[in-house]
Amino acid sequence: MSEITTNVKRILSGLPIGVELVAAAKGRHVEAIKEAIEAGITNIGENYIQEAEDAFQSIGRRVKWHLIGHLQKNKIKKAVGLFDMVQTVDSIVVARELDARCKQAGKSMPVLIEVNSGREPAKSGVLPENVESLVREIATLHNINIQGLMTMGPVVDNAEKIKPFFVLTRRIYEALQTLGLQEVEMKYLSMGMSDSYKIAVSEGANIVRIGREIFGQ
Repeated sequence: MSEITTNVKRILSGLPIGVELVAAAKGRHVEAIKEAIEAGITNIGENYIQEAEDAFQSIGRRVKWHLIGHLQKNKIKKAVGLFDMVQTVDSIVVARELDARCKQAGKSMPVLIEVNSGREPAKSGVLPENVESLVREIATLHNINIQGLMTMGPVVDNAEKIKPFFVLTRRIYEALQTLGLQEVEMKYLSMGMSDSYKIAVSEGANIVRIGREIFGQ
């Protein structure tokens, strides 16, 4: 068994029922991605449109494709054709353009709202106190469906230090669940990567985005 296959099987067997694994494939060769799929991966996460296009040409719809990197407005048309979910919506401008492109394509796109839980100026995502107002605005659009929240959290030297940011995001998620907004279904909480996914799951994540632990350095 190859290292990738071993890693996928180990991670999948350790995840609780109901937690989805997205293989974060940034910078990975198509053959490595295919190997992960053969081992049981059903969701591929891509950060960049060009990399996603290249992989998609070889792999197609065998898996679900998640955009887990920042979505630039000028790349939205391509994103609509490629992805099954966009996890990084963080502004009404992006949401409106995504909605318009989905309407043109006759498609409804599930999206997650990216929360900048660490309030980092260099990172994308909506600030915690602005999440509800953005959700209410996006809920008026008809061709994208809010299905939850996503956060990265800051880079820390000890995975335990990221826990407060996951707790904060989960609390926002739970508060949104109580609002009963139409066009909003809070069912996914995407948190945690290779170093932090076990902590994220313990704090309520039901999507984890793992790259290095699957594919190696």
